[in-house]
Amino acid sequence: MNLTINGVETPIESGPLTSLLDVLREELGITSPKAGCEQGGCGACTVLVDGEPRRSCLTPAAAVDGAAITTVEGLGTPENLSPVQQAFTHHYAAQCGFCTSGMMMATQAYINGGGTDDREAIQHALGGHVCRCTGYVKIIDAVAAVARGESFDPNLTAAGTAMTNLGGIA
Repeated sequence: MNLTINGVETPIESGPLTSLLDVLREELGITSPKAGCEQGGCGACTVLVDGEPRRSCLTPAAAVDGAAITTVEGLGTPENLSPVQQAFTHHYAAQCGFCTSGMMMATQAYINGGGTDDREAIQHALGGHVCRCTGYVKIIDAVAAVARGESFDPNLTAAGTAMTNLGGIA
């Protein structure tokens, strides 16, 4: 089997019924998709398959043979964050970070599909993604900002605080 992962065609050795999540994490060392509930309910393992969000824990590798898979690593780099990554950072839309990659991938699919800054539409688009830390407000703020086309100085937060001066936290 061959998958194109973050733009790189990659031969896969795992069996056809191995979950895409296990292929990504165990075979390829891509750890942004998280093994949360492993039943498709939490969204932590969400990746894009040919641009559509999919729960990688429920997707057998054979079902995506030849498909283009995008993980958070395919959105941007630490030196050149994508708009979604910039907005999540700027708005403090992550705390523990466990759900963040799945939320970002769902956000990217929403934006690619012409998503707007309508809070109800954003909530619907992120339905089924569980976050136990943030209360969702900052996540929704980040998604709305991306939908409006806002851009951010990666060194400043929504509160205008320099990222290098966060009360002694670097």
